[in-house]
Amino acid sequence: MASPSNSIPIFFFLLSLFLTTVSSQTCLTQKLTGTKVYANCLDLPVLNSYLHYTYDATNSSLSVVFIAAPPTLDGWIGWGINPTATGMAWSQVIVAFKNKTVMAMKTLDLESYKIIVPGKLSFDVWDMKAEEDVGTMKIFATVKVPANVDAVNHVWQVGATVMPGGSIAPHDFQPPNLSSKGRLSLNGANDSGVVPVDPITKNKNIHGTLNTLSWGILFPLGVTMARYVKTFPSADPAWFYLHVGCQLTAYVLGVAGWGTGMKLGSQSEGITFSAHRNIGITLFILATIQVFALFLRPKPDHKYRYYWNIYHHSFGYTIIILGILNVFKGFEILHPDQKWKSAYILVIIALAVVSLVMEVITWTFVLKKNCKNTNKT
Repeated sequence: MASPSNSIPIFFFLLSLFLTTVSSQTCLTQKLTGTKVYANCLDLPVLNSYLHYTYDATNSSLSVVFIAAPPTLDGWIGWGINPTATGMAWSQVIVAFKNKTVMAMKTLDLESYKIIVPGKLSFDVWDMKAEEDVGTMKIFATVKVPANVDAVNHVWQVGATVMPGGSIAPHDFQPPNLSSKGRLSLNGANDSGVVPVDPITKNKNIHGTLNTLSWGILFPLGVTMARYVKTFPSADPAWFYLHVGCQLTAYVLGVAGWGTGMKLGSQSEGITFSAHRNIGITLFILATIQVFALFLRPKPDHKYRYYWNIYHHSFGYTIIILGILNVFKGFEILHPDQKWKSAYILVIIALAVVSLVMEVITWTFVLKKNCKNTNKT
């Protein structure tokens, strides 16, 4: 019998062997029950999922085996086809979960991301079966697909909870869960499983780009011009036109980005990023008031100019702070490549360094000017 001290190295060896096996698993190494052989298989890009499938052109049927690990022992997995769009909403989904000691299945006709009600699929499905295997679940099914098509939009998902009675609880809304969609080539030509960029994703990218450029870069740049350049008499009135031009450009781009965001909200029923949305609405209101401030600007010697300056400056700095904060919240939602986030951080650092240097220069200039005026008197 092995002593406890000898058992420890054996345990860690077996653990490392298991982890190595799991990390190196692909659809090609998976064992399927039965004698049926599937012509194609995909290592799906998110959620550690796999799909084996065969398309039969004679009867327009697609036989699939979907394999995934639910987040918890009481979780569920699902695979389906979206006949009309590229996302989860309006998809026709087959779900598998463990009901006490046996595997159970449901079909879902999804109308939104959060309204999950069992329903009959819009196409025929047969040979449905679910299996459990060492931390994973498998869905076997054959579905009818439209004749004479080369590809279909498919979706897949995993969830952590099945409610009492077998009701499926909504899945997480993390980036992998929101990216679990693809364009499935029926002849196996596309072995990536990645869906082409759909209109909603394009709008997200446009929304992020416009708002980063406007609220996150141009507005701070315009404030920097107004605060530092106007200190030098030779720059008057050029600084004013540079400031106004920069801020108006930022406002136009910001309104376009805000409008794109509102449209995205209406297209993504069930998905709400409350903080990001509320900050965006606040920015739009504050910036609109700032634009009107241009037409309400009193002359320098007017008795209300002091109060106008307080309002204008406080709104301006608030827009800068909220704008930069919301850009980073947008990064958390979109999860772009790290290079874009790093590039924006470098831009903000550069603006901060320029502001610091200009702060020293302008204060030096102002102090020298005051000193000269004092000597004259």
